[in-house]
Amino acid sequence: MSDTDIKKQILDEFAKLFGDTEGARVYFAPGRVNLIGEHTDYNGGHVFPCALTLGTYGVARKRNDRTLRFYSVNFKELGIIESSLDDIKPDEAANWTNYPKGVIWAFGGRGMKTDVGIDMLLYGTIPGGSGLSSSAALEVLTGYILRDLFGFDVSNQDLALIGQFSENHFNKVNCGIMDQFASVFGKEGCLIRLDCRSMEFEYFPFNPKGYKLVLINTCVKHMLGDEYNQRRKSCENVVAALKAKYPTIETLRDVSYD
Repeated sequence: MSDTDIKKQILDEFAKLFGDTEGARVYFAPGRVNLIGEHTDYNGGHVFPCALTLGTYGVARKRNDRTLRFYSVNFKELGIIESSLDDIKPDEAANWTNYPKGVIWAFGGRGMKTDVGIDMLLYGTIPGGSGLSSSAALEVLTGYILRDLFGFDVSNQDLALIGQFSENHFNKVNCGIMDQFASVFGKEGCLIRLDCRSMEFEYFPFNPKGYKLVLINTCVKHMLGDEYNQRRKSCENVVAALKAKYPTIETLRDVSYD
């Protein structure tokens, strides 16, 4: 299905669910794949990702009350999930909506408070649990929506940082910055070399003539959460142990082979 067809389809779906499309706007944020540098972003190192044409589409508009209404075409069985701006907190019953709620919460923590609620419909083309950063795409998408609908003055880099912060502190997954950064800064035909300490980055044209980059579905579900957090904690424990002897070490990036 083409990009145009998807946008028409989700606008039609939005109208069916929420009455009409007056004031509604369409948004998109891509997923990502990483070529080099696994678990190096939160260790202050470099990564080499690129954005994908797969990602998360959204239709959203402001309401005139403080209600949040979320619907995912991918999880139709869950129906419309409602929340309130007056009760933004992690909630297991809220399911996937904890991700956009976390971004709203993170914006508020920076003084950018949404004064009215939102109707939001989502459709993701990223296979669930595939490790292609569907959660980061949803966080970035929500950031785009909030910036656009409410006129918040926030840079693209801040959108990535807000998405990471919300995942770390609202959804309790201690991810690094790579996923959100690649979703925000992805550029067609390019890889991104990102220094995760300084946030400096460079685009590298990617046109592998005679070769193809193949993503393979292993049918093994990619789960973040406890295992990911434990991996990060083990890295931090190593840094703490080394720092006792070498005080200048801040992350594993500072540790030489010697």
